[in-house]
Amino acid sequence: MQRESKFFKEVDCKKFSEMVGYNFKNKALVIEALTHSSYANELHDGTKYNERLEFLGDSVLSIVVSDYIYKNCPELPEGKLTKLRAALVCERSLYGYAKQIKIGEFIRLSKGEFRNGGSDRPSILSDAFEAVIAAIYLDGGMEEAKKFILRFVVPDIKSAKPFEFKDYKTILQEIVQKNPEERLTYVLVKETGPDHDKHFVFEVHLNSNVIGKGGGRSKKEAEQEAARVALELMGY
Repeated sequence: MQRESKFFKEVDCKKFSEMVGYNFKNKALVIEALTHSSYANELHDGTKYNERLEFLGDSVLSIVVSDYIYKNCPELPEGKLTKLRAALVCERSLYGYAKQIKIGEFIRLSKGEFRNGGSDRPSILSDAFEAVIAAIYLDGGMEEAKKFILRFVVPDIKSAKPFEFKDYKTILQEIVQKNPEERLTYVLVKETGPDHDKHFVFEVHLNSNVIGKGGGRSKKEAEQEAARVALELMGY
């Protein structure tokens, strides 16, 4: 198969390192972090893609943000700390951070994903941002990852932007927690569309009863919508 440079591109690791503000020693980590599954699937040659790094980056992000707000927001009780963390690590926030370092210009996508606007899709860019966090963590350690994350998180906290986001899942959980015997679960009931245009539908269950249902272009978005619907039906 002849490669079309527009789609099957090499990652400019030097330029990306400049955007990130971190000089990667292992360039393979940068390339993996910026490779979407659609690109690897189209090549069929064993190319690594960023989903495993995304998994690790999500955990690193959570511990760094939790540690920072715990130490720097002593006036906030546990419930508000949870809401603040959720707002800082949600897809909308990560998408904004990814845009700041122009991940969309570097990410490798399949031809179909590229043509369908994947380089500016919030779910793709937010996942890639988490993958970049993991790449920095593996390449340079926790302190370098922390420095990178706080570069975005601290200005958001100071500007109070996170408080504009409503974390419906946390709000619903807090209501349900008033009755210790009650249990909330989110169940994926439908997944449709090709890789470049997925749509997910989740139900939120209170014990065995469905109390809300919602859809979205990412699993996180669909869960939030299901929680929002549940709250509305409950009169909140």
